[in-house]
Amino acid sequence: MRVGLMMAALALGAVGGVEARAQGAQGAGTGIAVPATVPRPANRLRPVSPPPQDGQGFGGGDSAAEAADVLGQTATPPTLSPGTFDLGNGLSLLLNYTGQGATNPVGGIRQGAAWAGQLFFGLDADLNRLAGIDGASVHVAVTNRHGRSLSNDYIGNNTSVQEIFGGGQTTRLTLLSYQQKLLDNRLDIEVGRLVANIAFLNSPIYCSFQTNSACGNPTFVFKTSNFTFWPVSSWGGHAKAWLTDSVFFHVGAYEVNPLHQQPGDNGLDFSTKGATGAIVPFELGYSTTFANDPLPRNYGIGGWYDTSAYSDPVRDATGRAAVLTGLNALTRFGRSGVYARFDQMVWRPDPTAPQGLTLFGVAMAGTSGRLIEDYFLEIGALQTGTFAGRPYDTVGFVINTQKFSPLALSNIYLAQASLGIARPIPTQQVMMELNYGIQVAPAIRLTPNLQYIVNPDQTRFPYRTRNIPDAFVVGAKLSVDLFTLAGLAKGPGSP
Repeated sequence: MRVGLMMAALALGAVGGVEARAQGAQGAGTGIAVPATVPRPANRLRPVSPPPQDGQGFGGGDSAAEAADVLGQTATPPTLSPGTFDLGNGLSLLLNYTGQGATNPVGGIRQGAAWAGQLFFGLDADLNRLAGIDGASVHVAVTNRHGRSLSNDYIGNNTSVQEIFGGGQTTRLTLLSYQQKLLDNRLDIEVGRLVANIAFLNSPIYCSFQTNSACGNPTFVFKTSNFTFWPVSSWGGHAKAWLTDSVFFHVGAYEVNPLHQQPGDNGLDFSTKGATGAIVPFELGYSTTFANDPLPRNYGIGGWYDTSAYSDPVRDATGRAAVLTGLNALTRFGRSGVYARFDQMVWRPDPTAPQGLTLFGVAMAGTSGRLIEDYFLEIGALQTGTFAGRPYDTVGFVINTQKFSPLALSNIYLAQASLGIARPIPTQQVMMELNYGIQVAPAIRLTPNLQYIVNPDQTRFPYRTRNIPDAFVVGAKLSVDLFTLAGLAKGPGSP
């Protein structure tokens, strides 16, 4: 579970819009930033609030205009945002579809194929234009998720190769929030029915990929906390303060309520019945854009504290090994973690254009609680603009490793010992993806990808008598902006 986020949101792009928001927890984005020649209305159905003046932050601005970017682009990397249908009265709409297919011709428990998809509808209401309330806006998003997971059904590991899968394969109200900007946009507050992963630990870059190990957020945070994820919303709020034009502090608090994650939940139950606590993420960041930096960059350090209930990874309610007794796990409270992350444009052949090469990385570790993973490391690169005449195409590569804790491995060792088997168990799962994003038309983006999983984890199958074979995956992500397709909005390359 994890947004290719609507942050990239609304599939607002693999690098920046509501789709990323939409995809994010299991979330994703669609593509490349809109060129300066294509004006776009302000839009907040995006995972991260726009910065004041020149600062951007990992999530990017809400629109090219709001980013205060002289090129009309998000900072790093430029990404394709699906079109917004501006009704001209303070209301704007987003409507897109993201589908992800995958097959594993080699490796995994068995071979097969799966398709998962999401239909997303979003509405932004500018209350300044509608009611004269300066700096205020309301955001609504509805999603429908459907399909199957290749990892769940065939590979057997616990990190999906289709980030768009998860969070309930159903139709639900995913976002309902009020946003208020204050102090000349240096303070941005949002409250309502929200999810943590579209505002924190997100970047438009992450959803240039299909693997859920990177998109919409680094998977470690979901394996070691109850970090809330798209499209399962709960009560929450967050505030982002720009201390300077490039330095910000961001903090939030989100209700953790397992009842909302049950199959068939429609997101319309606003009660707090079933809540087990809250998660509090925070980040101190440094961010620039093309407006104030020829090679834009984002750096951040942060963490989270999760007060909510979680299941002990080993012990049952009697203190014995749950994998052997079959009894319910012991309930515990309180986990925390820290991280550092960056993205940095390192090559820009034309100083008047947004195309170039961006490097990015993430390091994460747990600091308290009984966790199933010790640490997570990720490094990657994204090139925007590939060949002459292909300014919106991208090529990307990402590789990450998840280090399993002794607690997680002990379940497998105990299960194997009960069968009279003693064999080495891999301690790390390495996942990687190489892809090429093709801007087929202003409304359509296709991203074929190759993924490889070294040591697919078998934490779901502790009694399996041999390790799951390394898996090779062939995938493809299709993103379609429906308003652009209908001629009601602009997209990359639109006249």
